[in-house]
Amino acid sequence: MQIATIGRWGVSARVWPWQIFRRRFSRAATPPYLKAGLFNRFEFTGNLGSNQSIFNPTNLSLKNKERAASAKKVKLFWRGRANDNIALVELLQENGTIKSDRIAHAMKQLDRGLFAPQGEIAYVDIPLPIGYNATISAPHMHAACLELLENHLEPGMHALDVGSGTGYLTAAFALMVGEQGYAVGVEHIPELVQQSIENVKRSKAAPLLESGHLSLHVADGRQGWPEQAPYDAIHVGAAASSVPQALVDQLKTGGRLVIPVGDIYQDLLVIDKQPDGSLQSHSATSVRYVPLTSRDAQLNY
Repeated sequence: MQIATIGRWGVSARVWPWQIFRRRFSRAATPPYLKAGLFNRFEFTGNLGSNQSIFNPTNLSLKNKERAASAKKVKLFWRGRANDNIALVELLQENGTIKSDRIAHAMKQLDRGLFAPQGEIAYVDIPLPIGYNATISAPHMHAACLELLENHLEPGMHALDVGSGTGYLTAAFALMVGEQGYAVGVEHIPELVQQSIENVKRSKAAPLLESGHLSLHVADGRQGWPEQAPYDAIHVGAAASSVPQALVDQLKTGGRLVIPVGDIYQDLLVIDKQPDGSLQSHSATSVRYVPLTSRDAQLNY
């Protein structure tokens, strides 16, 4: 349940999604964001595909090469809105957020418009409110978490999505682990769980829901979901002040947990459980998520 990604957009914690949209697409708001010295905050990486030929650096000086690289980033920044789900995924591939063909395939199968109640705005790379002080994360964050977990989402594996919200990422997990695996989503707002089930029923993941290989439950995500443990992959969609021990206990040896940790300043931690049971972790990026808390605290946030 992401509010905004500091590393990508440079926005504050208390900015509503429509304000992010306005800042991103209003030319009046561009100067602070488009200064060459701040481009690293947008995390534009990867192969630029057909755009590469537009900025041919072969005969450019170093300074001009840097300007050409900045120009490419400007172009990608302004192309953040797509007209449909396929175009959105292709945009994320073009700017280097999605590197894996498996992840691109899963995200192309799951139309974000079925999970985001705002309709057409579903194909803009921003988080969106879904009610109950919750959001559906921006597409680039879904893609980034899938990239971090890809090797732990092989067919037959078990995956847990804590704070499953709309059910989008749980459904993506289910498509990747397939009919031999299990994808479990837990969310402590009953209304969101019911809505997420309806969302999945309209999607390509519906057969996995019917067969029980995808399930969505009302539960306190801080306690995980022991019934399908241990998990090869655990994703947490809200920021914890510390890593819940129950999730560590339910993580399989060799498994990976991706969780935002922190209060005001948050890091997206990647935690790997070693064969001896010890944990190795690193920060993938700085983020800003809603807090991982109780149902009552969330409703009063």
